[in-house]
This record gives sequence, C-alpha cells and structure tokens, in this order.
Amino acid sequence: MFNPIEIPFGCVMLFNEVNLKDGISVEDVELTLGEMCNVVKNNYGDDNGGFIAGQVYENSGFISGEGSFENVEKAKEERGEIVIVTFWKTFEQHEKSHADELFKSKFDELLEFCDDANELGYKMLWQGTPEGH
Repeated sequence: MFNPIEIPFGCVMLFNEVNLKDGISVEDVELTLGEMCNVVKNNYGDDNGGFIAGQVYENSGFISGEGSFENVEKAKEERGEIVIVTFWKTFEQHEKSHADELFKSKFDELLEFCDDANELGYKMLWQGTPEGH
C-alpha cells in the first residue's frame, strides 16, 4: 500500500483536484477515498486495465512563491483539499475504467461530499532522477 512506485516513460497522468463541501473534512472522506482507490488498484491494473500507480495528497496550504506566476494568496483560496494523481498506460484505458459501474459507484460516493472535482490529463514529456541514484 505504501510501496515506492515506478512510472514508465510514455504513460499518461491524470490529476484530479477535489473540492470538499463546507463542513466536510479530509477525515470525513478517508474511508470512501480508500475504498475507491482500492477498486482501481485491484480491478484495473492489468494490461487491459492500464492502471500503473496512484497517489493521494492532502492540501497542506503551501504554495511556492518562487515557482508561481499567479497571485499566491488567490491561488491558496482556489485549490482543492485533495488531489488524486493516477498514472495509466493510455487515456482510453483510464476512461474505460472510470465508465465501469464498479468504479462509478465508489466515485459517486465520494462526490456526495464534494462541491466539485476536475480531472485533467497530462502526457509525460520528461522524467529523471539525480545523477548517481
């Protein structure tokens, strides 16, 4: 569950920013989120499913003033409480898995706690590690 992940070059990354409803905390959705992630991990990870790996992050409130071009204070107000990052062999495999009723039922449970969720796809252009590692 907490093992290091390896991301193969050429995969796609989906970045899902989740905004919780007022009065809902990350702790309120942890079980639902965990169940949803397990459905993905356990059901879509073969060659046909295309799931490679994923990570979930809680917004910690810090934004780099050195790496940001926008108004940092405004950016803090507009960011979601949770980010779900998943890696897939293809975007089409991601879409097929998320259209499946098994996944949709768990995602719908999460959405009951949310104002909105936006999932953006990205194609990998570069990856690397420090020399000597």
